[in-house]
Order: sequence, then C-alpha cells, then structure tokens
Amino acid sequence: MTTNENQYLSLLRGINVGGNNIIKMSDLQACFENMGYTDVVTYIQSGNVLFKSDEKDKLKLIDKIEKELSEKFSYTSRIVVLNGEQLRKVVEEAPEGFGKEPDLYKYDVIFIKGPLTPKEALKDVGRKEGVDFTFEGKYVLYFSRLISQASKSYLSRIIKLPVYQSFTIRNWNTTKKLYELSKRNRDS
Repeated sequence: MTTNENQYLSLLRGINVGGNNIIKMSDLQACFENMGYTDVVTYIQSGNVLFKSDEKDKLKLIDKIEKELSEKFSYTSRIVVLNGEQLRKVVEEAPEGFGKEPDLYKYDVIFIKGPLTPKEALKDVGRKEGVDFTFEGKYVLYFSRLISQASKSYLSRIIKLPVYQSFTIRNWNTTKKLYELSKRNRDS
C-alpha cells in the first residue's frame, strides 16, 4: 500500500507564463517517468506534477528533478516539493474560513522553497491594510484579497521582491484539486 510519504507533489516555478519556458504537460509527464517516478499525473499548464517515489530524502528529489528539468527543457528549473502528508496539512490545516467566501475574496497559497520558512517569508510579503490578509502555515503562506479592491492588493508586487525566487503561487482551487488528485493517486 502506498503512503502519503512516497506520494509527492512537484510545483514548477515560471513555466508557461508570458510565453516563457513553454513545456507541454505530456513532455513533463514523460520526463518524470524517464527519471523513474511512477503514477505520474500532471494538472493544468502551470507545472503541477504528482508522482510516487521510494526516495525519502526531499533534497535529493529536488536536486535530481531540477537538474533533469533544466537540462531537458533548457531553463533554470526551480521547484517546490511536498510529500502527500505535507500537502494534506496545507489543505486540511488552512486557516478557519479560508476559501469560504469566493464571491468576496481571491484565495492563493504561496508555496515556499526551503531553506526559507513561512515565518521568514511573511516578513517580506507586503499587505495592503483592509485588502490583503496573510496567514502563516507550516509549509506555506495563505493569502487572500478582497476582489472589489484587487487592484490595490500587494500580491502583484511580490514578483518584484528578491524573495519571490523562493515562491511559487497556486490559487486555492488548484491547491485543493491537487490534494484530491493526490488522494486518488495514492490509493491507486
């Protein structure tokens, strides 16, 4: 039986954005399979890959994947990897009410690449008073902003910060969908 610990999610940064680093999901899936990972599933074009591996050392996984992606797709790959248990905690331990008012707020999850921690990242992520709301999670930052004031949100300013190189952002719906897919993939 597969456990959450050998189920992984790899989140690629900076692919298929603004015409840069274009990677087809079928090519990405094949690349992960060629690295020896099993039950590889991609989800939408932003570079979300679920896979299984017997490797328990996340740093080794990250190093191997980043090197292979950089070589195969000719770009400098930076990824965030979570195991199934960490992904479960991101979704199930979200702040109370997070994602519950989609007509009023946009919800995003800022996944953080180590060694940076959510506590350290929170210091650099600006917030517009009354518009932006951030919450520190164990592996991520939760970020919500008022839809009616979205143009005033500081979220778009994050990309100008040096610390942004250690982030990749997914909306809440994508994050929940990845968790659902990981549960199905784990049990297959």
